[in-house]
Amino acid sequence: MSPPAALACYRRNAKRRRDAPDHALPSSKQPVMTTHSAASSSGAGGSFYASPRSVHFFVRATDSKTIAMHAAWDDTVGAVLDHLAGCGYGRDLRLLYAGRQLLPEATIASLCLPPDSTLHLAARLRSTPHPEAWQLASHIAATAAAAEAAATSTPSHSLDCLVKEYILCASGSRKRGDRDDPVDIMSTRHRAEEYLDIFLQAGAAVALVRLYLSNSSFFRSFAERAIRCFLSTDPVSPMPPAVKPVTAPVLLEFCRLLSVTTGSKDSLYKSCRYTLASVLCEPLSPLTSSKSPARVIEQVLPFAREVVEVVLSGLTSESMMVTRADLEEFSNFFKVLRHQVHRWMPDGPMRKNLYNREHEHSDTWVWELHEMSMNLLRSVDECLKRLEMDLSTLSSESRGVIESQPLWANRLHILAMLTELDLISAIFEDVAHNLRFVLLAHKAPLNALVHSSKRNEHLHWLVKHKDLLCFEARRNLVLMLFSEGKDDYGELHEMLIDRSHLLDESFEYITQARPSELHSGLFMEFKNEEATGPGVLREWFCMVCQALFSPQQVLFSPCPNDQRRFYLNGTSVVDPLHLKYFIFSGRIIGLAVMHKVQVGIVLDRTLFLHLAGRSITLEDIAAADPVTYASCKRILEMGATDIDELTLTFSRDVHTLGSRRTIELCAGGQDISVNIKNREHYIDLLIKNIFVDSISAQLANFAKGFSEILASPDLQKVFFGFLDLEDFDRILGGSNSTINLKDWRSHTQYNGYKEKDRHINWFWKSMTIEQQRQLLFFWTSVKYLPSDGFGGLSSKLYIYKTLESADHLPSSHTCFYRLCLPPYPSLKVMQNQLQKITQEHVSCSFGTW
Repeated sequence: MSPPAALACYRRNAKRRRDAPDHALPSSKQPVMTTHSAASSSGAGGSFYASPRSVHFFVRATDSKTIAMHAAWDDTVGAVLDHLAGCGYGRDLRLLYAGRQLLPEATIASLCLPPDSTLHLAARLRSTPHPEAWQLASHIAATAAAAEAAATSTPSHSLDCLVKEYILCASGSRKRGDRDDPVDIMSTRHRAEEYLDIFLQAGAAVALVRLYLSNSSFFRSFAERAIRCFLSTDPVSPMPPAVKPVTAPVLLEFCRLLSVTTGSKDSLYKSCRYTLASVLCEPLSPLTSSKSPARVIEQVLPFAREVVEVVLSGLTSESMMVTRADLEEFSNFFKVLRHQVHRWMPDGPMRKNLYNREHEHSDTWVWELHEMSMNLLRSVDECLKRLEMDLSTLSSESRGVIESQPLWANRLHILAMLTELDLISAIFEDVAHNLRFVLLAHKAPLNALVHSSKRNEHLHWLVKHKDLLCFEARRNLVLMLFSEGKDDYGELHEMLIDRSHLLDESFEYITQARPSELHSGLFMEFKNEEATGPGVLREWFCMVCQALFSPQQVLFSPCPNDQRRFYLNGTSVVDPLHLKYFIFSGRIIGLAVMHKVQVGIVLDRTLFLHLAGRSITLEDIAAADPVTYASCKRILEMGATDIDELTLTFSRDVHTLGSRRTIELCAGGQDISVNIKNREHYIDLLIKNIFVDSISAQLANFAKGFSEILASPDLQKVFFGFLDLEDFDRILGGSNSTINLKDWRSHTQYNGYKEKDRHINWFWKSMTIEQQRQLLFFWTSVKYLPSDGFGGLSSKLYIYKTLESADHLPSSHTCFYRLCLPPYPSLKVMQNQLQKITQEHVSCSFGTW
């Protein structure tokens, strides 16, 4: 009988106790014994009869089975051993109690065993290097047993103190706060592991649970406090770091015992189960790293199944809510299960025939885990259907509002469930197929969930399904790859820039900063100007990018047919600092994206593809080098004779600073002629040489600068994996189309004026198309609107009425999108004043805080 079954029997009252099916023994010197395996025990068995002249006890065997026995007082330890040997446990056995061997000639009566004691069976006498551990663990067990028997109420007050002392001993420190010389972590953990094993062997865990099952609330509370010492919930006495990873066997024992005695609703059991899930995820947990994977899965699966039922109950409820704690516990248990499955079968997803319930050779846990996974997927599918119905009742304008509401944010646990199912899909091939089908069927709620999601590093798996995501969802995913900025100005990287030395000083501030200093965000101001804040920062970004991508810098070249689109200039080597400037350029682009500033420039496809780690083809160079593109297209269209007449070889001539040199596209390229058979290979090598090899150092430094702004440089591939070039254009460049005046007016509010006032009508009539963008920049420091227009800005725009006279120019608070407009006496006066501030050379630096 396993410990849980023994405890279940122990709790039954005397009326329900009946004789268990005993093995009749021929001699009174042979004890009666009944054995049940731990795997089959459920607490439903009967109890054991013990006469006034007999004793009932348990024996923990070497095969992890617990044997329930009762024997006469005059039976000897040797008789017990003989009986165990006859039951197949072998010869040369030893019985241990409280860490000491029991002499074979000793009678049961002479041992003075406490009620329901646990003895340990060993094939040989085991010596222990930790006698103090046996002594203290036995004392804990005896104290709990004495309290349970109501022999005394005095010792129980120190039960939790004894357990805390035992945990401290396991960590190698008697007193909390000791400052001994550092001990090797692994040896300390090994010591702690041995101590906790002794804790179990001495029966301390069983004794504590028995006391917890007491009818006395007084003793029950002391037992609970003692057990909770293993749960790391006490901020005053936290679990030592060396002990926590190895507590899994003890926690597993508590969970087993409590699950069959108190049930899954018991608060202590739920706390033990929650902590068990957390500890099992520790990298060096002995339970998950040493045992066979199948055995670990069988031990963990019953508790995971309970948590899955809790999650399913929440998903199928009216609110579809799952608490954060339940979700975390579910995630931890499934993390352990996935890890063990990968150990059990490391070669990828299982074939369907391996998790068929009817498959005679499949392990039971395989199809049980698959069944739980499919039930979860079905419940998530139903939740997405309900969310889609909610979205279908809203207009397109209202959807953006509902996605930002806290109620919608409370649905993000469904996205977390999808993440878990994606991880499970690496185990079962049909889960991956069905998950894709569910996402395809519910694109609208999927996009709404992703769009409203907050910082979450676990959503990278969605790159496999980016074709199902809208631009707003993809943009949110990549913005979450940057470190979270700080609102406290003391945490920001501060810059004081002289406008007359804008690029040089900006270069120094940005390149000399450590990447970690830039992750918090930027705070800058211009020398001799009072204005500070986000508006000034937006202005700085636009001005720096305008200067950085200017042809005079020889770093980038505009595409012939699109002056906003730039690729790397191979002649940048003329500047000895060009590689540092490319790091600076990459950082500036990354910071602009991080701060959500549209700077009006975009990257050429060849540069974008390099950052994304993708290969460059002929069609990709059309914008950057239309001449080479057209030449290559003609070569592909020529016949064999025409190609031969070109006398091309696998080389190309390069002109730099008035000198000419020949570069071979491959080894011996000058001696290899281009013909109709190898022309495609020639074109591939030519494109690679022009757009990759010849500027490899510049590309590497630009990419380095950009990746340093991400939360981790390793995320660059994920960042560009979510985006197409058109997406990146919209994020970085914004809209270059004519401003929609109707959209502008609809996103403007008034203070001191009314929408139909004559001054407001004059204002909207005063701007020419050429002046609109300059006025917008003066008003907001936004030169290029987001791709979705004024609705993409972080705030409405405001026009405030001031009391200044007509000779005052309008002023702005760019941080708050606020324009301060005096009540000019006529349309002509207003036009003259607006014309002054919309001249490009004066539209900057007018903003105030």
